[in-house]
Amino acid sequence: MKLWIRDMAIALIIGLLLTQLIKPTIVREHSMEATLQEYDYIILNRQAYLFSEPKVGDIIVFHTDLVQSNGKEKLLIKRVIGLPGDRIFISDGKVYRNGEPLDEPYTLDGYTASEMEEVVVPEDSLFVMGDNRQNSIDSRDSSVGFVSYDSILGKAIIRLYPFNKIGLIR
Repeated sequence: MKLWIRDMAIALIIGLLLTQLIKPTIVREHSMEATLQEYDYIILNRQAYLFSEPKVGDIIVFHTDLVQSNGKEKLLIKRVIGLPGDRIFISDGKVYRNGEPLDEPYTLDGYTASEMEEVVVPEDSLFVMGDNRQNSIDSRDSSVGFVSYDSILGKAIIRLYPFNKIGLIR
């Protein structure tokens, strides 16, 4: 009997630790195509930024003030484009970071159709965009704006489904 209780306690502790370290998530939108598709099943590293800072190119999931049709908070998944202090603007189909055009082979159409005047990313915040620039609500939209570090749920690290695309997310 004591072994059963010990095994259950160990399983409970492992389960609690895992839920603090990783979070399985299903992509529900088209805004990250071609990198991620709707219904891709991914794993987030919830502790990715405990000892390091986000980097340009990271794909993150974060809390927003947006509300789903069922009344629940809407989580978004986007790519980090700008870090605190970075100057970001969009012109002639290109995104510029600190005056330099970004090389963005991951975008769906290879360009960003919108124009945007230069903004400076505030301290403890990020500028994020979807890879499907024509179908993405992201930092260009005032309903999302800059993403505070506090709102980050985790960094997308592994795709588990579809099975033919299992692997690390780069």
